[in-house]
Amino acid sequence: QVQLVESGGNWVQPGGSLRLSCVASGSSFRFLNMAWYRQAPGNQRETVATVTRGGTTNYADSAKGRFTISRDNAKNTVYLQMNSLKPEDTAVYYCKGDLPGTNSEYWGQGTQVTVSS
Repeated sequence: QVQLVESGGNWVQPGGSLRLSCVASGSSFRFLNMAWYRQAPGNQRETVATVTRGGTTNYADSAKGRFTISRDNAKNTVYLQMNSLKPEDTAVYYCKGDLPGTNSEYWGQGTQVTVSS
């Protein structure tokens, strides 16, 4: 079983930056595909960015050019660097890991990001 713990959420003014972190327990992190999702009030949860266990990244259109997902397998951690933040980025951000070829997926508890002036 993998436990994921996010951190780094905060209040920030428009145009500001935040870096979210998600630390995984156990020794299987390097085998997981990882992703960041977000959910704003009244909205469905949506994918923000993904990184495969091989390091291939993908981004939602809303994140392209502003957000960067990365992983450090030595630290069992996936990051989301968010720049040029907008009020519409306000949401709870969740980290997810899944093991390819299985039905196993793991979610963190979420971290709140608020962008406002």
